[in-house]
Amino acid sequence: MSTALRRIDSRPAASPAPPRGLLPVVLTATFMTALDVFVVNVAIPSLQSDLGAGPAAVQWVVAGFGLAFAAGLVTAGRLGDRYGRRRMFALGLALFTLASAACGLAPTASALVGARVAQGLAAALMGPQVLAILRTAFEGAAQARAFARYGLTLGLGAVLGQLIGGLLIHADLLGLGWRSCFLINLPVGLAALAAVGRCLPESRAPQRPGLDPVGVLLVTVALTGLVLPLIQGPGLDWPLWTVLCLITSPVLLALFAVHQHRATRAGGSPLVDTRLFRERTFSTGLLAQLAFVLGQGSFFLVLALHLQFGRGLDALGAGLVFTAIGLGYLLTSNVTHRVTARLGEPRTITVGALLMAAGLLLLALAAYEGPDADVWWLAPGLFVDGLGMGLVIAPVTSVVLAAADPRLAGSAAGVVSTVQQVGGALGVALIGLVYYGAGDPTAAFGRSVLALAGLEATLVALVRLLPNRHRPRG
Repeated sequence: MSTALRRIDSRPAASPAPPRGLLPVVLTATFMTALDVFVVNVAIPSLQSDLGAGPAAVQWVVAGFGLAFAAGLVTAGRLGDRYGRRRMFALGLALFTLASAACGLAPTASALVGARVAQGLAAALMGPQVLAILRTAFEGAAQARAFARYGLTLGLGAVLGQLIGGLLIHADLLGLGWRSCFLINLPVGLAALAAVGRCLPESRAPQRPGLDPVGVLLVTVALTGLVLPLIQGPGLDWPLWTVLCLITSPVLLALFAVHQHRATRAGGSPLVDTRLFRERTFSTGLLAQLAFVLGQGSFFLVLALHLQFGRGLDALGAGLVFTAIGLGYLLTSNVTHRVTARLGEPRTITVGALLMAAGLLLLALAAYEGPDADVWWLAPGLFVDGLGMGLVIAPVTSVVLAAADPRLAGSAAGVVSTVQQVGGALGVALIGLVYYGAGDPTAAFGRSVLALAGLEATLVALVRLLPNRHRPRG
């Protein structure tokens, strides 16, 4: 066992129990963030009509959130380490609630784009704090259960986002239409914010690390240069500026890595402490996380496109089909911590990835039945894919963070959250090449899910490189 793991596992067992309301508060914020990533896809047709938004504005309603979210995560992890994770979580939650109100009340498309960018920045401020709080507040079996609940919440936000959005728009509460998709966050956010003070313990890195302004500048520009063209490029047919960004971004990321390594060796305060990557479990687990998220966001995209354009369903009908994934996901995500306690995290992830691959192969077979086949022929594949998702999401996150020194929890959480967001954008761009290159919508969906099944095989191969730690039962 490595030095880092010995240090983590040897902490006293008599640590004070976290407050009972901790999980509901942080998971409420997690659900709000995941929901707002996906719910906007359903709202686009009605908000486009209501605000007179053109194609560029509509793209930025989606892209503005994702870009701000991805670019701010690493810096937000450092802010939590320095100023306190509860304090930064509360600030992010307050700003997210205000930004949601601004989205729901936006009088123009430009105002909505600005509010979505603000939402993304606020979500970035919250995201790493949630992971760092779960990493430092819980131990052993309790930590496994906490990450299982985190995975359940994250998955439900993704799976149910389209259904919830469709129901809200269909109900047209108080004549609000698409605006209710954002305004629903107000009562939820305010209730969670009121509970922060009594339910969340404060934690921070022991030596109050500096902010590393050079690192902040390099990573923000580099990630913006990577994520922006991935989001905008496919819709604009890859103009020259997108290609230049994609060429420049890796150079800036390399400069960032060199700067962080030098700062670590000099005993400074790097934004990302490179000692994290000395632990094989952290580095390999991060690659496994990347393989998983490459397929996750892109799968939801191609499924939504297939249901609405290939099968002619409206937003509500497509959302109802998504419940097949949700059912499978609920069945396994509620018991993932027990499976992990018995099998260990890597074996649990392997079982989940194999189930997801099987579900994707079933979807490919159903797709080749043709567009006239009953849409519910997709349900078995979606259900099996959901079973696998429930076994992967929590362990693939916790296995990375468990390998990090608790003193570096904020930095590690920022890195993990960034990989999740950037990997999702990269996956959407790559699967878009497969989907739109096929021409026929049915063939496009079939080829896409076969490619995604290949990603699950990659995930299995990476997980084989991880040590099989068993969680203590309790």
